[in-house]
Amino acid sequence: MKYNTIIIGAGPAGIFTALEMLNKGSKQKILIVEKGSAIENRNCPKAKVGHCVNCKPYCHITTGFSGAGAFSDGKLSLSYEVGGDLPKLIGEELTEETIAYTDKIYLAFGADEKVEGVSNPEAVKEIRKRAIKADLKLVDCPIRHLGTEKARDLYYAIEQHLLKNGVDIMFGYECDDIIMDGSKCIGVCVSNGSSNEEIYGEHTVIAAGRRGADWLEAKCAEHSIAHQPGTVDIGVRVEVRNEIMETVNDVLYESKLIGYPLPFKNKVRTFCQNPGGFVSQENYDNSLAVVNGHSYKEMKSDNTNLSILCSHNFSHPFNQPIAYAQKVGELTNMLGAGHIMVQRYGDILDGKRTWDKELSQSNVKPTLVDAVAGDITAAMPYRSMMNIINFIKAVDIVVPGFASRETLLYSPELKFYSNRIKMDENFNTSVEGLHCLGDSSGWTRGLMMASVMGVLMGRKLAELG
Repeated sequence: MKYNTIIIGAGPAGIFTALEMLNKGSKQKILIVEKGSAIENRNCPKAKVGHCVNCKPYCHITTGFSGAGAFSDGKLSLSYEVGGDLPKLIGEELTEETIAYTDKIYLAFGADEKVEGVSNPEAVKEIRKRAIKADLKLVDCPIRHLGTEKARDLYYAIEQHLLKNGVDIMFGYECDDIIMDGSKCIGVCVSNGSSNEEIYGEHTVIAAGRRGADWLEAKCAEHSIAHQPGTVDIGVRVEVRNEIMETVNDVLYESKLIGYPLPFKNKVRTFCQNPGGFVSQENYDNSLAVVNGHSYKEMKSDNTNLSILCSHNFSHPFNQPIAYAQKVGELTNMLGAGHIMVQRYGDILDGKRTWDKELSQSNVKPTLVDAVAGDITAAMPYRSMMNIINFIKAVDIVVPGFASRETLLYSPELKFYSNRIKMDENFNTSVEGLHCLGDSSGWTRGLMMASVMGVLMGRKLAELG
């Protein structure tokens, strides 16, 4: 098989590459290779059985058309300050312009027109004042909230648009390797368990998402694709009652706070806040269970959840941050007998584990009902745990009650996008004909920035014909 452009991964970066090529009138032959299923065939059994069944050969929450975006809360961050380091590669002005352009595409496919976090500037000032007092930085980013159920409808419309306009999508196929001719990438090897295919193309775009970060890291080493170890995020998912977060939820919808707490002064930040949301579990290929969170447009819980993430960098003598984070997750899973672990903040301070009876007596009822009560500090690295504890104390100044003794901490929350591919502003790697996009490239974090990277890649490829 031969194509002009081969895209590995049908997450936002890959989707918007193909979408923009169509928007620019490209007549190229385009193929998307996706390990998972079409979005209409993606279903998580947990909704019926009440607990994670560790689906094989892959988790439907993380794999399939639109990637993890299909089951996420679907928040589009409308500021270049949020979503990774892409502005450092292409410039802040171009990033902001492309966010606005990409946002219009989302609106055209059915995104909610309401933008959160822009209606009450005086209240934002008050929140920022409290953040400054706590030595934290508030990034007040406008948010367009799709909602978990609405995101699926929107991405289904995009999927059908691509198919109707001649984009080929191979579902159920995994990319095993890239095909090299000297120093040039000329295609990919893919398989679906029963057959193997070699597909040739002039340009190969790898947009494998967070779950493909370790695979891409291995390919970089194998084919001498220039890259460097980047940052890995290790943290927890925090859950509190909506009443605690009420002001921030109403004014900002999502509070993005950044701090450098003592004694280590590592970067710690909040991420993915879900008012009235639900804590969720997602599984990776090696049966690693990690915690996440989402929120629906219609169905609401009594709680708000958000992640607190600690950034870790490694260079010498150890330079495998993804492997490090995986080991932390594996140890936590082992202590939780394969489940996500949950612990009350007060019990952490007391140096004791949490018991189911104590959870049942608390105001905060876990929305991840099959999480196992225990002691996350037995697996969390000391440095990360101290960062989290001291950051929670700082957030309590901004949001009184956040550091309540019954605040819930779920573990592990891990973000695998640490392998940063060295590229120029046109997303050309050190290997001719090979481009890397989205979270697996190490340059983006989240739906909007990955989509923006896809739009810009699509424009560059469309110029070729």
